[in-house]
Formats: sequence, C-alpha cells, structure tokens
Amino acid sequence: MARGSNRRKKQSAADKQAKQHIKDGNPKSMVIRIGAGEVGASVTQLVQDVRHVMEPDTAVRLKERRANKLRDYTTMCGPLGVSHLLLFSRSESGNTNLRLARTPQGPTLHFRVEKYSLCKDILKSMKHPRAGANDFQMAPLLVMNNFVTSEDNRQSLGDAAPPKHLEKLVTDMFQGLFPPIQPHTTPLQSIKRVLLLNREPPKEGDNGSCTISFRHYAITTKVTGLPKALRRLYAAEKLIGSKEKKKKALPNLSGLEDVADYMLDPSAAGYTSASDTEVETDAEVEVAAPVTRKVMSKRDREKTAAQANGLKAMSRNSRPKVEKRAVKLLELGPRMKLRLTKVEEDICGGKVLWHEFVTKSKEEVKQLDETWQQRKKEKEERRRIQKENIDKKRKEKAENGEEGDDEEEDEEMEDYDEYDMDDDVWHDEDAAESDDDDEDKEDEEADE
Repeated sequence: MARGSNRRKKQSAADKQAKQHIKDGNPKSMVIRIGAGEVGASVTQLVQDVRHVMEPDTAVRLKERRANKLRDYTTMCGPLGVSHLLLFSRSESGNTNLRLARTPQGPTLHFRVEKYSLCKDILKSMKHPRAGANDFQMAPLLVMNNFVTSEDNRQSLGDAAPPKHLEKLVTDMFQGLFPPIQPHTTPLQSIKRVLLLNREPPKEGDNGSCTISFRHYAITTKVTGLPKALRRLYAAEKLIGSKEKKKKALPNLSGLEDVADYMLDPSAAGYTSASDTEVETDAEVEVAAPVTRKVMSKRDREKTAAQANGLKAMSRNSRPKVEKRAVKLLELGPRMKLRLTKVEEDICGGKVLWHEFVTKSKEEVKQLDETWQQRKKEKEERRRIQKENIDKKRKEKAENGEEGDDEEEDEEMEDYDEYDMDDDVWHDEDAAESDDDDEDKEDEEADE
C-alpha cells in the first residue's frame, strides 16, 4: 500500500509540473524531421541546429523513429502544450522542405529551403567563434524586416505584389514562435541572441513570391571610448577574485618601471594613438554603468549614517554614471533561405489558401469550398453517430447493473477525435513526399 501511495504522489507532482509548464503562456515548439533516417545527415544536423535556435521552449532531445507518423506528434501537442511544429522533410528529387504549422487548427506554411549552412560550417569560417551555453537560457530577440509591402511598391509591382492577408499571416506566424518582449520590464541582460528574418523584395517576374533570409546571431557588448591598454587593465581588474585565469587578458608589466610607461607606449596603442579608440557611431549605445558595492562593517555603516545629512543635497543632484558600449553581432548559425510555396488552412492539410504556382478561377474556388463544406458535414455526422453509440452502451450497462467505466468511454471518444480525419487532411511520410514531388514538378513546369 505504501508503494502505491508513493507512486500516486509522484504522478500528481508530475501532473502539477506539466500543468504549470503549460500555463506559463510562452509558445512551445517541436522541430521534427519527417522520414527519420531518410532525410540524410545534413538535414538531420540542420534540424538539431534549428532546435538550438528555438531554445529554451522546445524539445531539444527529441528522437524520432522511422515508424512515427505526423499524427503521433499532433496528438501529443495538446497534453504537452506545444503550439508550433517545424517539420523538415526531403523529397525524392532531393529538395529540402520546411512546414511551419500552428496547433491545433493550423494554418500551415510550406517553405522550400533553397540554401542552408550548418552551425559547424559557420563556426569554422570565423576567426574567433563564440559558443556560450548561457546564451541559450532565454529566447532570442526576433527582428523582422520588409515583411509588409508599402503602397508605393505595391502599385509599382502590380500583379506581382503579394496579397496583404498573406503578408499578415506570415508575420503573425513567425511572431508567435517566441514570447513577446516588454521593453519596460524585460531586463537587457537577458537578451543575448537575435534572430533576423529579412524578406527579399519580389521581382517583376515573380507572382507574389515570398523569400526569407534566416540568420541567427549572438549579441556582445564592449566598452568604447577607451584605449586598448586601459581596456586590458579594466578586463584584468574583473579577473581579480574570479576562478577563471586567462593569462592573455593580463598585461605583462614586469619590464616596466611605472604603469604610465605601459599607458603611453605607442606600440601598445595607448593615449598617444587615437585610431584605436575610434568605432562606428551607429553601433554605440549609452547604458547605465553597473555599480559594485562592498559589504560594510558596523563601524563603516555608522560613519556613512553620520555623513548622510551632508550628502543628501549632493545625491539629489548627482546623475548615474553612463558608459558607452559598442554592440556587435557574432553569427551562431544556421543560415537558411526560405521560399514560401503554399499556405494551407489546417495542420499540413485542408483547404489551400494560397499557392505560388497554381491559380484557380472563381468557379473552381467555389467548387472546392462546397467540397470542404460537405466533408465537414460528414465528419460531424460521424461524430454524432459515435456519440450515440457511446450513450447507448452506457444505458445497456446501467440496465444490466454493471458499473460503467467512464474513463474508457472518454478514451474511445478521444481516439475517435484523433483518428477520425480525412486522408487529405492528415499526411503521413509518403503523402508528404508525394506533395513535395508534386511541387517540384510544378516548379519545373513553371520554369519551362
């Protein structure tokens, strides 16, 4: 009995933690590779890199199996509080595709990954790469550029201009991936990464196309307005009392008689050289300098209390110390160039709201709407019949004097809700690859 009671306590604690994890309000995502090992090693690594971009509100250690279907992931989105799915797949022709879906009712954005670079390739190309574990404890800052076409550009593009509702939908989908930032309450120290999404302007021959450049950077700041020698002394002062011992940051003053010789040394770019202190003014910001306070003893506190009356007037007129810092971005990766090809109403299926290569007349659109309305009616009818069968089973158990298991009946209804889906709505791996192949054929026909 004791063992069972302990087990119930552990389950209730886990349930409370899961509910609290869902109620925090932050959007959560899962980055999945459809097809498991069939996508290749490069796409597998790209999926892992994108998971690091989405940290911390994502499943970083998610392991897919070849037998998993898309339905297996969507049914777990509700209990886990997952709000977005990022699905990577590869077609038979070799094209890499990305589907961005919002749960539980869609929509879904279909992208073609035209180009991409992995994190390891970007770090190899950098002279001083940055890889800090503390940078991934908070969500990145999202910066979006050129996602809304101005009226002047829309008139000049004419038919090539993308629809307004499409631009708003794409903007809302990307903004919903990360928690919103409140400028007055969010501490600046917590913003250590930035995700830049730049939409390339459509060309004259494009039919409302949307191409997005995906870049991921780390934000670093350094004190400016000081010579290099003084900056090295300032960095060495920070190392006093710390466990980290960086010999490169400590200047060698053993061969000098005075510290002034080090500060005025022309080869060290001291005060005699002004070129070392010049930085780009666009990258400079003014922030309040951090003030370190030492723990005072009782005698020191009594002295400061006695001098408080004389310092009140000075403290009112005093201003906080402000220092200039240079903001610099270091790329973390990955890089991607995404091209929007299709927008669907449901999760990876449903009515097509927009397609880059396929255009339909008003009569065809009306006929498709009638088809989807008929499918919804049929689904509601099947649900009604299933509910009647469950009620009938409950009455029979009540008449026979049997205790009805409501949990099993509820599970039957939930299973019906999960699996009572049309084949056109829920795609497995084969259907997803066939869709990608159809899009490849449409691209080839459009190019010809």
